[in-house]
Formats: sequence, structure tokens, C-alpha cells
Amino acid sequence: MIEDQASSLRKMNQSRLIKVIAVTGGKGGVGKTNVTLNTAIAMAKQGKKVMVLDADLGLANVDVMLGLRVEKNLSHVLSGECTLDEVLVTGPHGIKIAPATSGTQSMTELSPTQHAGLIRAFSELRSQIDVLIVDTAAGISDMVLSFSRASQDILVVVCDEPTSLTDAYALIKILNRDHGIFRFKIVANMVRDVREGQELFCKLSKVTGRFLDVALELVATIPFDENIRRAVRKQTAIVDAFPSSPASVAIGQLATKALTWPIPSQPGGHLEFFVEQLIASKVAGR
Repeated sequence: MIEDQASSLRKMNQSRLIKVIAVTGGKGGVGKTNVTLNTAIAMAKQGKKVMVLDADLGLANVDVMLGLRVEKNLSHVLSGECTLDEVLVTGPHGIKIAPATSGTQSMTELSPTQHAGLIRAFSELRSQIDVLIVDTAAGISDMVLSFSRASQDILVVVCDEPTSLTDAYALIKILNRDHGIFRFKIVANMVRDVREGQELFCKLSKVTGRFLDVALELVATIPFDENIRRAVRKQTAIVDAFPSSPASVAIGQLATKALTWPIPSQPGGHLEFFVEQLIASKVAGR
């Protein structure tokens, strides 16, 4: 059935495809969720219909960062209590957010069947979207790897800490050697300036170039900006609260660049039926 669907999807117009981006990093505390939310909002400001999937299933915080009230989440989708559409909440500029749970260990220990069921829930999605951004959990769990493999582009967020580079390398290594992923987009976050971001990228590239067969691309250097903390305290996005701040400008440039990345006209294997289902639901809803 999936093969038949894939065949029909290959015949669709490229403009109907949905861009799916995973934002990950290996280490927690690198600003991954801030990058996710602000990039999503910056895209929405450019007229795109954007959804954020909070894939940190045990320690969700996307809704909290925006001060949104959530009544149901992905655990209710897994239990069959409701559909994915029914748990979506609307954020700034109309972005849709699929919230996860917080403090629920069972959601971090999903069986392969449950995980597949969660991804298949997207086959019932009726909300019209152009871009899906997946905010993964920290670490290199099966869940993180699966959502990364299911996406078309993988953004690895790093900061200037040895543990950040070590964990990013570990994540890239596993995705490359075990799952055949060769291309990674790097975001240097919380750096002093562009030069420091480039130096950080060079450190990571030097190690991956020595031991792995991968291609890394530095797609953004986001400066350390005190306005990010102010925005977080206000439970708002920096691109809204302080649109002219250095971090907002950098994130806006990242959003614009990401929208130009090509979308494959056909799935490349692994779990990209995730993307197929998204495409199918979008076309069916038209």
C-alpha cells in the first residue's frame, strides 16, 4: 500500500509537497526549542502555514514557552481518545502546535508499534500546512533518531561547549553509520559573533571529516542575545518581542533560507512514509 501511495505521490506537483525539518542537537540546553519556535514563527510571518511537532515526548515545553493552554496532547492521540487535529493548538501568527506531555515517563518508552502509530496519526491530519518542524528531545534515543530519519532536513544545533560538540558528533555518527544519512545542516547558537560560529563549525567539521562520510553545512550563526531571556520570561517569541534584535535577525535569515531548500519529489526510504502521509492528507483536504 505504501509503495502504491509513493508511486502516486511521485506524480504530484512539487509545490504540493510539505517541507519537514527536524531540529535536534544531542545535548540539552543548546537552545533547540527556541530555534524551532522562532524559525516557525518567522516562516509564518512570510505567509507560510507552519506546524511544530513537540517530539520531546516526556519533557515537552513548546506550549509552556508560549504560554499556551493545552487540554489534550499526543498521549491522547496514542490512546485513541482523539485525532491529531483535535490536540492541535494555535500559536502566534497562526502556527499550529502538536503538544506532547511533560513528566510522563511512559511517553519516553514507546514500543516500536506505539511509535509507528504516532507517526501514522499524521495520515489523518486535515490541517493544511506548508512546513512541519519537529522539535526532538535531547540525546540519541530511538525516538530522536526516528524523527530525524523521517525528516527531509536535519538541523543540528550546537553551542560553544565541549559537551555540545561531543554529543552532536555522536548523533551525526549514529545517523550516518547506522541509518545512511549523509547531509546535516548546522546551526551555531549563542555565539559571540559570526567568526565564533564559523570556528565552532570548523571544529565539528574537522572531527566528522576525519571519521565519517558526511557533508555538513553551516546554515546559521545565531548570536547570544539577552533579549532571548527577556522573551522567554514574557512567554513570547523573540522574533515578536524584539524583532530587530541580533538573534531575531539571524533567525529570520535562517527561516528565509530554509524555505528555499528543495523538497524531494519522492521519499528516500527509512521512515519517510511519515512525509508521504502528510502529503496525502494535504492533497486529500484540497
